[in-house]
Amino acid sequence: MITKKNKNEVRQDRHARMRFQIVGTAEKPRLNIYRSLSHIYAQIIDDTANDGSGNTLVSAATVEKSVAAQIAGMKKTDAAKVVGKIVAERAKEKGIAAVVFDRGGYLYTGRIAAVADGARETGLVF
Repeated sequence: MITKKNKNEVRQDRHARMRFQIVGTAEKPRLNIYRSLSHIYAQIIDDTANDGSGNTLVSAATVEKSVAAQIAGMKKTDAAKVVGKIVAERAKEKGIAAVVFDRGGYLYTGRIAAVADGARETGLVF
């Protein structure tokens, strides 16, 4: 019987291929996005820290209480833009001005693009 991979397995394969080229350093860390059905998560990661195992420098997600209070009643795309703005503000506080964008294997539309737009509007360069 022929079996078809589910969409998440295809996304994970795409993400694994992308990660050969996308590496976050201390000077230019990686902005990683994870999207679930109802939430979105963004992390800024230095892949060279801790002997190559990585170190999360900044994060923001719709599940945080402070963020959830801001996005109450919003559409998911608008909430994703708010998460992008918040992660960019937190990055600026840590002295991070430029990042490498890692879309996590997702297509660059909808909520993924909204996170990127929100981060760019706040001044994060990528």
